[in-house]
This record gives sequence, structure tokens and C-alpha cells, in this order.
Amino acid sequence: MTIHIKNGRLIDPANKIDALHDLFIADGKIAGVGTAPEGFAAAKTIDASGYVVAPGLIDLAARLREPGFEYKATLESEMDAAMAGGITSLAIPPDTDPVLDEPGLVEMLCYRAKKLNRAHVYPIGALTIGLKGEQLSEMAELVEAGCVAFSQANTPILDTRVLARAMQYAATFGFRVWLQPLDPYLSKGGVAHDGEVASRLGLPGIPASAEIVALYTYLRLARQTGARLHITRVSCAESLDLIEKARTDGVDVTCDVAAHHLHLSDLDIGYFNPHCHVVPPFRGQRDRLALSKALADGRINAICSDHTPVDDDAKQTPFSESEPGTTGLELLLPLTLKWAQEHQLPLIDAVARITSEAAKIAGIAKGGHLSVGARADVCIFDADAHQLITRSMLKSQGKNTPFLGLELPGKVRYTFVEGTLMYDAGQYSRS
Repeated sequence: MTIHIKNGRLIDPANKIDALHDLFIADGKIAGVGTAPEGFAAAKTIDASGYVVAPGLIDLAARLREPGFEYKATLESEMDAAMAGGITSLAIPPDTDPVLDEPGLVEMLCYRAKKLNRAHVYPIGALTIGLKGEQLSEMAELVEAGCVAFSQANTPILDTRVLARAMQYAATFGFRVWLQPLDPYLSKGGVAHDGEVASRLGLPGIPASAEIVALYTYLRLARQTGARLHITRVSCAESLDLIEKARTDGVDVTCDVAAHHLHLSDLDIGYFNPHCHVVPPFRGQRDRLALSKALADGRINAICSDHTPVDDDAKQTPFSESEPGTTGLELLLPLTLKWAQEHQLPLIDAVARITSEAAKIAGIAKGGHLSVGARADVCIFDADAHQLITRSMLKSQGKNTPFLGLELPGKVRYTFVEGTLMYDAGQYSRS
């Protein structure tokens, strides 16, 4: 179908565009920006007056819970949530059941996702078999099957010699290694940031040193092996200094932050709110402010949702016994816009953190921009609209979020995937 999106404020950070431009789509690709290609005749026209027209959003951490955890969520439910959130590309951590450590499993996931004909799925392969940290996975074969990087998800490798070999192997082929820094011994049994709030509530703590010690090890090994390293879900202020020092020393390292860590601290646990039980834990206010500032000045490269849907039974328990995780697909854009408003940043800078910058990290050449000839993944949203976050408005099967009952800026109006209209807010609400 040929589509003409007119009168919108087109924001394309990759091409440094922030202006009123029409967008033209044909054969699933961007056919023209500003000016229609010769002979173009639109079969469908969308008036985007007052809206932002941006590349489809890219989420660097979204657990879709398949295979293995369908009672928490399904591909169908989470793909619907992604469409409602304007997210057209999803990087999937390997901690499914079974783990994404075999080419056949990766191919099956990609096939299932493609058959649903919604968001593009980019699996992150397991760095070690079964995420056990003992034997390296067949990385080259996993890449052929569709993996874009390798990770241990939330399961660290205890044997640092194995980790060094994994990094060395990845460096040989130019594969990027994504690691979440959390020392298993320093964090063992902890459920909240090791600070005044945890002490007052009697919750076992996870000290900042759990992140710092692991991060130092990862950066040191990356420097030694030449591995391309991505640090996922940074949560501590001190981590930022270590990463910046490593970059100065020539280490190829990027990092992201979960959207909820930009707005919440351990104080938000309140009276044992299980929706605030996340990994890594919400840190102190000083850490939150440091993360927010580092994202604004570019030291943190991108924002992810860290989408982890959890069933109600696993959340409606005492804080220490609840399952960690928060729903985030439909909140990625609103929380990003709220962060940008707080820092009075141009909208193009906010959009960059969840489009072009995320695309660079995941190696998605076809997405994250609106260049002529590029894949027509497009998100059209109202940056000025506000919406109340309720269980009923969340399309994700997981309703676990600490933002329930709060009003956030930004509302997705349309989502296109390869030129096909996959979400139209008008079909659900005329507000």
C-alpha cells in the first residue's frame, strides 16, 4: 500500500531532521521525505497535524516470555503491547525456557514472531550453554540463526576464566557481548538497594558494590580481550565514572538505563510496594539523578524498557518473596518524554535514545531512521497528550508497574511496521 502521512512534525535523529515534513511510504519502505516521489499516488492518507512522526521505537530489553513462561505472557499479548507503545523492534534476552542457546530455538522464536507480523524480533543469544557459565555457546551458529549479540541475562558467570574466553571468542568474530553487572555473592539474597530505606523496612540489601565489582571485572576483561561490550541497565552513579574511564582507555563499551530507573528511587518502595521490586534495584536519589544527567549528556547511550511481565500471583506477596520485574513496553515512550521534559531537552534528543542510538547498539541497520529506502517502521505520537496509567489500558498480559495511577505524557496514535498500519489508537479510543 502507498501511504501519505501529511502535516506531521517529522523527527529523525539519525538524519538530524526535526521539521514539518510529509512522509511517503510505498512497498513497505520510505519512498520520500518532504517531497513525493515521481508518480506517487497515495492509497491511504493520514493527517498527522499536531503529532510527531518518528522512526519506530527500538527496545533493547523486552522479555516476551516465550518459550516457557506463557502463563506470564505470550508473544501475541506482548506484541500487541509493543504496537500500542510504538515499538517496532525488540531485543529479546536469552533467559527463556529453554534458554536461547541453540540455533533451532532461535529460528523457532524468529519464525513465531514473523508469523505474527508485528514487531521485528532480535534475539540475544546465550553466552554460555544453559546460561550455566561453564561451556561457551556456538556463537557463530547462533548469529546465523538470527542472534545480534550475546548475554547472560541476569545470570552472571562465576568462573572469570570462562568469561574471558567468551569475550575473546566474541572479539574474534566482532560479536557484541551484553552484560548486566551484578556480583552474585555481594547481591545474594538481596531485594532492595542497601541503604536507609532497606534498613528501615528490614529488607535484605544489594549494595552498590555488587554492580561496581562486576562492572570493573567486565571492563577489565573487555580491555584485555578487545571485546565489544554493552553494559545493560546501569543503576549506580559510580558505574558511570568507570565506564567513562574505560572509554578513555580505548575500550569499546556502550551502556543503557531502564526507563523506570530514571524516575524512581528506593524511596518509592514506600510501604513494601512489590511493583518496585526490580533487578537491578532502585538505588538512592543521588544515583537516580546521576543516571538521568548522564543520559542527557550522552554518557549513557540509550533507554530500554526492561520489560518483564509477571503474573499477579507472583506480585501479590510480601516484597521479599515477590518476583522482580516491571511491565514497560507501553511506558517506554511516556517515561522517555517525561525524562526529557524534566531536563528541558529537545524532543529530537529524547527520540534518539529510543531509536537511532538503540539501533546502533543492537546493530539494526534497517531500523531507527526514516531514510529514503529504509524499512517503513514508523511511530506517530502526540507528545502533548497525557494518559492515566491503568491496568485496563495496558495491553501487556503483565500489569505489574509502579506507575499505575499516575499520568504520563505522550500517546501513540499510529504504529506502522514495514508500511503496514498495525496500531491505530482511534480504533480503541477517540480521546
